[in-house]
Amino acid sequence: MNNNVLPVLIVGIVLLNLEACYGQLQVGFYEGQCGNQDVESIVNSVVTGSFASDRSIVAALLRMQFHDCFVSGCDASLLIDGDSSEKKAGANLSVRGFELIDEAKTAVEQACPGIVSCSDIIIMATRDAVTLRGGSGARYEVETGRRDGLISEKANVDLPGPQTSVSDAIDRFSRKGLDATDMVILLGGHTVGVTHCDFFEDRLWDFDGTGSADPSMDPDLVETLKLKCPQDTNNESVEVDLDQNSSSSNIVDNSFYQEIRSSRGILEIDQNLALDPSTTDDVATLANDGSIFLNLFGESMVKLGQVGVLTGTDGQIRLRCNSVNAN
Repeated sequence: MNNNVLPVLIVGIVLLNLEACYGQLQVGFYEGQCGNQDVESIVNSVVTGSFASDRSIVAALLRMQFHDCFVSGCDASLLIDGDSSEKKAGANLSVRGFELIDEAKTAVEQACPGIVSCSDIIIMATRDAVTLRGGSGARYEVETGRRDGLISEKANVDLPGPQTSVSDAIDRFSRKGLDATDMVILLGGHTVGVTHCDFFEDRLWDFDGTGSADPSMDPDLVETLKLKCPQDTNNESVEVDLDQNSSSSNIVDNSFYQEIRSSRGILEIDQNLALDPSTTDDVATLANDGSIFLNLFGESMVKLGQVGVLTGTDGQIRLRCNSVNAN
């Protein structure tokens, strides 16, 4: 990404024909399929009600969509119960928001049984949550028309971790049809949410076996975090904001990029986005312009939602999102 290209990208977003289809996905897929009920409004009502009592649901749903789409595609396989299902993988044990998806599914089933997929509900609910925490400028149109997958295997879960290198992350995203800029933008979802000490405490106490802190982290932040994450202590339950700007840590905006440019990234992969030559220009551009971030974040979320989708007769419409046998 460079400053000369970005204006063209933004114009492209503005001029995008929102009825364009990718495969059989399209904006407004459910229009006219649910009697006089609007499917997206039903889901929005559930998300708004949940948000009123739990604003952290925004980060939870962003994580859910990423963890679902990045494994076997956006097929709601993450929602399926089972001893060896994706839910049981270590990376997914702290994923939450399942109750909200179930509530939304119940509501749409009452309005029009057997029409709306669980995978589409994840996509719609995440968009609505982002809008609630990012304002009208964060709203993006979502494509729908997915069907739900039939397979959910813990062994298939191989998500990028907090110590993944930038080059490896770019490679992993490219295998999903997402480029390096999409990767930088989607990791910007860390503008909301928290992590736990055990995912980064090596950066405070023994980075790369040196017995010292990661030199790329702001020394004042290191000392602050050492108080929260004492060495040789069980810190698994201690939460730390991924965006260290306390006035913005629960808002979908570009503050995350400003923080990592100031050496205040929490996860190693986040901090390295600002340092790696292949991504540092992207980070600078996004840090300097919040409107560009919101526009491109919506575009990249739509691209993420296109990964590995099932349409037509390839999948099913589940009656209950946690079971492939309920159709």
